[in-house]
Amino acid sequence: MRFKNIVFDFGGVLVDLNRPRCIDHFLRLGVTDIGSMLDACHQQGIFHCLDEGTITTDEFHAEIRRRTAIPVTDDEIDAAWYTFLEGIPAYKLDALLELKEHYHVHLLSNVSDLHWQWSCKHLFSYQGHRVEDFFERIYLSYRLKMTKPNPAVFRTMLEDSGMVPEETLFIDDAPDNCRVARSFDITTYTPKAREDWRKVLKEELLQGFNG
Repeated sequence: MRFKNIVFDFGGVLVDLNRPRCIDHFLRLGVTDIGSMLDACHQQGIFHCLDEGTITTDEFHAEIRRRTAIPVTDDEIDAAWYTFLEGIPAYKLDALLELKEHYHVHLLSNVSDLHWQWSCKHLFSYQGHRVEDFFERIYLSYRLKMTKPNPAVFRTMLEDSGMVPEETLFIDDAPDNCRVARSFDITTYTPKAREDWRKVLKEELLQGFNG
């Protein structure tokens, strides 16, 4: 078996993203410069700081309020941020469970505490499962205090997990993240938005996976 480890990104690979919807909700809150800060792969400004864990949720709320003349509550800000996430198709959750029977499956994601806690409650509570049932190890930017494509993220993951790079497949929708992963001799695959990547994994990359 060529690969022993599979590392998944979260946003854009597992969970479908809806950037236009999220931008629209923040515009309704009066945040007029939201479009320049939100990206499908790498956030900017306060959203980058939130993903990197260098600001607290309270500081995030305060900064959003500073950018708008409209009185908004914490719950309204959080609700707007959650609209970036649409959901994880059931077939992907089923695939993760099957892959875990044959491989060491991990998660490596640029994600904020707000998005992650919401996802654990609403997206991974599938058929009685919890998020821990889908992954052996979970590496999140807000906990690591750094984001991909920083090489230190991949170095930390490899050192902590003991994974051999040549035995590892990394699936991420950001080309820059994959480029840095390859510099560590990790094999990468970059799916398109909303792609069903099971066929590629089954036919080209993995053995022992039925899809």
